[in-house]
Amino acid sequence: MNKKSTKKENVKKPYVTFVKVFWGVFLFGLITLIGIFGLSALGLLGPMPPLEQLENPKTNLATQIISSDGMVLGKFYFNDNRTPISFEELPKNIVDALIATEDERYFDHSGIDWRGFLRAVFYLGKKGGASTITQQLARQLSDGFFGNQSYKKLKNGLQGQLERSYTKKEIIAHVP
Repeated sequence: MNKKSTKKENVKKPYVTFVKVFWGVFLFGLITLIGIFGLSALGLLGPMPPLEQLENPKTNLATQIISSDGMVLGKFYFNDNRTPISFEELPKNIVDALIATEDERYFDHSGIDWRGFLRAVFYLGKKGGASTITQQLARQLSDGFFGNQSYKKLKNGLQGQLERSYTKKEIIAHVP
């Protein structure tokens, strides 16, 4: 009986060590990620653009017309000739389609969809990404303010600032 319990302990010990290491690495990564989001939201990782600039973004985006088979039919560029509209002026079908395709829990989270984030981590992005509509707007605004791929760390703080300063409807109305 003594030999059997020794065998079980030898088999159990590597498993217990693996579980402890796994959870240690997971919790360290989670705490680090939360810390980065928090520091960025507080503006400690770099300067944030003022809210006045966010209210009137200068984006140089072209509008693309894409066919059902994915071919680009044309691009239209309007230099400062866009008319902002309110959320109430947006057709309900467009809002519903945006939420269904980009962020199905948009009205249920505060800028970070943790279920989507964990799904993306667990499946390595093969079953969908983790970015929310707010994060996509923050990315586009940070590209406009700081140049493409510059200061990407500001995106997280900008996303937090957007969620604190605007309602969900106002954020959707700002999505280019």
